Amino acid sequence: MDSDLADAVEGLKAIFQRRKLDFTFGKSQKEAVDALKKPLKLPARYRSFLVGANPVKVETVTPVERVRLLPLEELERMQKTMREPPEGAATPAGWQPSWVAIAESSLLGDPYFLDVSKLDAEGDCPVFTAMSGQDRWQPTLAASSFAQFLRILSTAMEIADGFGDAIMDDEDEDNFREALGPKVKVIDAAALRAGHWT
Repeated sequence: MDSDLADAVEGLKAIFQRRKLDFTFGKSQKEAVDALKKPLKLPARYRSFLVGANPVKVETVTPVERVRLLPLEELERMQKTMREPPEGAATPAGWQPSWVAIAESSLLGDPYFLDVSKLDAEGDCPVFTAMSGQDRWQPTLAASSFAQFLRILSTAMEIADGFGDAIMDDEDEDNFREALGPKVKVIDAAALRAGHWT
């Protein structure tokens, strides 16, 4: 992993530890990751993440969202589900071949996915999300890169730490989003403008 990505991963680990939430990052065999490179079009930076910090059990917890990062072992099955939904499933149409699901909302079932058609020079690409339960997938930018996605998740977890574990009402959720907005702007102004986090 390059230093930028490694810092993002360490930041995420640190907030899990500080909040005393259970999590497990593992390591994947490079051969197993490389075997999925071509069929799933996994970009270089994401592959290095899986080798160095496979998210075996990693689910962020905030008042408004729970994002579960998918481990290497679930990636292929998830892509198949997104491309060819089970018979009778009311899954939106229009899943693109360049989209690679890497996480999901445990609360809403919405996917978070890389768009590998928009690779940058560092082998990274933007992360999008889209609402399930619609007629078609309508992507919304969640982060301009995978490393920034991890930073936004860490920041949201830090802010959530100040809200305690009580059941949230609408006003609390609004307050959380208002607190998160300026922090997301510093990390990734384009993601803030897209509006997913606020």
